[in-house]
Amino acid sequence: MNDVESLKNSIRSAEDLGAVARTMKTLAAVNIRQYEAAVESLREYNHTIRTGIKMLMRHSTENLTGRVVAGSQPGVIVFGSDQGMCGQFNQQIAQFTVETFPELSQTGPPVICIGSRAADSLRAAGISVDQVSALPGSADGMTSLVHELLPVIDQWRMAYDVGRIMVVHNRRQTASTWKPHAFQLLPIDLAHLQRTSGKKSESAGVSLPYWTMDPDRLFSDLVRQFLFVSLFRACAESQAGENASRIASMQSAERNIRERLQHLRTEYAQTRQTAITEELLDVVTGFEALESGKP
Repeated sequence: MNDVESLKNSIRSAEDLGAVARTMKTLAAVNIRQYEAAVESLREYNHTIRTGIKMLMRHSTENLTGRVVAGSQPGVIVFGSDQGMCGQFNQQIAQFTVETFPELSQTGPPVICIGSRAADSLRAAGISVDQVSALPGSADGMTSLVHELLPVIDQWRMAYDVGRIMVVHNRRQTASTWKPHAFQLLPIDLAHLQRTSGKKSESAGVSLPYWTMDPDRLFSDLVRQFLFVSLFRACAESQAGENASRIASMQSAERNIRERLQHLRTEYAQTRQTAITEELLDVVTGFEALESGKP
């Protein structure tokens, strides 16, 4: 009977693990929605910032590109995760970073990693991480994180002569898939902004607004807000991708648990049947012994 009790305990443990996997999958789906909603909430604001920069480009006779950064050393911001049970999420973003920026393992430019597990994966890949920041537990905390990152970017420009800042993060593709993505944060691609910003206003026949304040100050404020929106979106997309990876991991765990449960239940039925058969045989043998001992 000890084997039967042991199998009962194993079945209960597997069922509990299955319930945990289902709960985590549900929470991950809810988290994806909140991060997508956070990105969506910035859509119009992002359009306004881009339109403002295009406005300055159209009316100013100066070269705005030169005001952003002047160094040559690259800097990389990598978004990963602090939590586990998300499959190869951090390993893939680390591998993508190494393949996209091979100079990181050679010259050692500054690297900021958002997420301790991603930082471990980067170090394992031979990349020195200059700073590690913790991810917020919800979409509400991303604003504080981005405000912490912006001064660090300014420090890079002074301490490391940084002239190009890249952002690397995973971007969700479907409910349970993601893909690494990189984009240039600084210098701002003003030519791209000029091609894409303001199309909505122009197509509707609305003229671009004008300004009355100092153009240098206005451009500086717009760039800072542009950086905020870009980093906020990267963080939200990364966390949505993390939860997509977690859904995929939990789906795989559920399949394994179902297979394990099926095996345990079959083994339990066979063991219990064997035990019952042995007990019946003992009863029959005892009865026959008693019968044979009668005069």
